Amino acid sequence: MACCILLSAGPVVASFALLPEPLQQAIRDQNLPVDAVGLWVQRVGDPAPLARLNPGKPFNPASTIKLATTLAALSELGPSHTWTTEIHATAPVRDGVLKGDLVLRGSGDPGMVSEEHWRMLGALRRTGLRRIEGNVFLDTSHFHLPLEDPGAFDGQPLRAYNQPPHALHVNANALRFHVLPDPDGRGIRIESDPPLPGLEIVNRLRGVHGGCGGWLRGIRYEVDNGAAPPRVVFSGDYPVNCGDYELLRTAVAPESYNRELFRLHWGQWGGELLGEVRYGVLRSMDREPLLVHQSRPLGDIIRVANKWSSNVVTRHLALTLGAARRGPPATVEKSREAIYEVLAGLGVDVGGMIVDNGSGLSRHARMTPEQLAGVLQAGWDSPWRPEFVSSLAIAGLDGTLRRRFSNGPETGRMHLKTGHLNQVSAVAGYVRNRSNEDLMVVLLVNHPTAHQGAGANLQEAVLRWAHGL
Repeated sequence: MACCILLSAGPVVASFALLPEPLQQAIRDQNLPVDAVGLWVQRVGDPAPLARLNPGKPFNPASTIKLATTLAALSELGPSHTWTTEIHATAPVRDGVLKGDLVLRGSGDPGMVSEEHWRMLGALRRTGLRRIEGNVFLDTSHFHLPLEDPGAFDGQPLRAYNQPPHALHVNANALRFHVLPDPDGRGIRIESDPPLPGLEIVNRLRGVHGGCGGWLRGIRYEVDNGAAPPRVVFSGDYPVNCGDYELLRTAVAPESYNRELFRLHWGQWGGELLGEVRYGVLRSMDREPLLVHQSRPLGDIIRVANKWSSNVVTRHLALTLGAARRGPPATVEKSREAIYEVLAGLGVDVGGMIVDNGSGLSRHARMTPEQLAGVLQAGWDSPWRPEFVSSLAIAGLDGTLRRRFSNGPETGRMHLKTGHLNQVSAVAGYVRNRSNEDLMVVLLVNHPTAHQGAGANLQEAVLRWAHGL
């Protein structure tokens, strides 16, 4: 079958024949059609690649497109860029009491997690504010986005990776549920982090003894948003001999999440709130904000985007870039245009490139192997090379590569971004070979078997070959 595909591929046959024999054999071993594979391997500083296949053909790059988004944001905004969350009062605070409303205005801080939110409200409490007699308004007008169904991509609306951007996101709207069997194995506790007061956890898990390799260890997770209060339901047979387990999921809309988290953290700092937590736009006011909270710097944030392939973080980076170049509010269209503009300014050919939402969670995104190699070259030439390269997962050590190439000669010698969707397997980044030369490697596979092992197996072969040069 592979022979017939090669014979019918026309000019691709000649390109395939020029590949080093180990790479030809690796593609044949996975029964992949030649036109389903895009490849580019080049020593940094060399004028031409060592190996290439379908270099100008557009492929779905999956999450390797995050390399383009993060490099554009890093290049335009710089590693020290921070996001602000402003807290305003509509009236003066007297003797610790606000006889008016409090307004939190977000700018899309992609690194806002529970600890940061808690510290932010602690800093607010230290301004002297103790009691809010009006309402708390959450202003998300910095992002102007269409309504988005989080289940539209793959029918999994409760997965954290599917959550849409939000100008006041905390924890990317996700909850970490801890499944904790009692030491005697007779009971199972479930606790959420953060422990949202308005969310009920219904625990119907049954403790059993058995293997630990089952899907989600036998846990079924459902959300009942029609209940008052909203509730999550856990059911199924859980093997208590397997110990503790964590499940990262979403449960409620960002509006409910933020409302309950504000009440939780404000109360923990001894603050009082007599009114409600609502959404609303900040009116123009002459007085300075009570507090301006600064996020972690972009140089830290892109490590979350690339090492752990966070879709939400990367989409926030794209929106922030769009607003920086085109003015607020941030929109998806502004972000796309900004990414193209910045990449083109870095010398990357963007012709025919489709970035879509910037995260790779898309069936429409397209890049050629040569374009992605151009992004890698631009990242290498950037004054922010250390920040960019260190944001990538390290083979055998961390991020999405922590379990790959471990305890071998490749460990620690590859900084890569991986990508995985149904029918898509991708990897791109930098490899330090055994001769201590730096190589840029791009591998894109679009084929019905790509996500079923063929893509990962081909990645292993190509990356080991590059390392062994």
